[in-house]
Amino acid sequence: MTPLETLLKDTQDKMDNTVKVLQSQLSGIRTGKASPALVENISVTYYGAPTRLRDLANISTPEARLIVITPYDPSVLGEIERAILGANIGVTPVNDGRVVRVPVPELSEERRKEMTKVASRMAEEARVSARNVRRDANEACKGLQKNASVSEDDAKLTLDKIQKITDKTIAKVDADFKAKEAEVMAV
Repeated sequence: MTPLETLLKDTQDKMDNTVKVLQSQLSGIRTGKASPALVENISVTYYGAPTRLRDLANISTPEARLIVITPYDPSVLGEIERAILGANIGVTPVNDGRVVRVPVPELSEERRKEMTKVASRMAEEARVSARNVRRDANEACKGLQKNASVSEDDAKLTLDKIQKITDKTIAKVDADFKAKEAEVMAV
């Protein structure tokens, strides 16, 4: 592979990673319905080590507004309950000795707007990240041209391709944000 092909592949991989991170963050934003993504990445102290909740328990949504967490080790129920309360996601867990039930209340209009603002901030961070990847790739391309490793025409074509990759990534970020915004604002 030529240095420019490697640069384009690395740029695409970094842009894809930016979108994946945003999608992961957006999945944790609470909407009006229950979703395992709301709690699965919460860190629980398990025998002194921070562990993700999804690694400690089975998480299910038997109803539209209820998350049921069944730990593999029942001795960790109290820690799970404390971790969910400490995560400040706007829900209160109920521990019945066997499972932790997390009722997901209806979101108020004010809370919906708050969640939309949080999602908007996450999307803007993803856009900035994509632009930073573009800047780094452009500098690398210009450095290759300056070292006479590649021709001026090849460098120009590569810069155009980097811009197209960036445009596609930002469009994907915007589409993901709009979808989450619609999901949060749906009553």
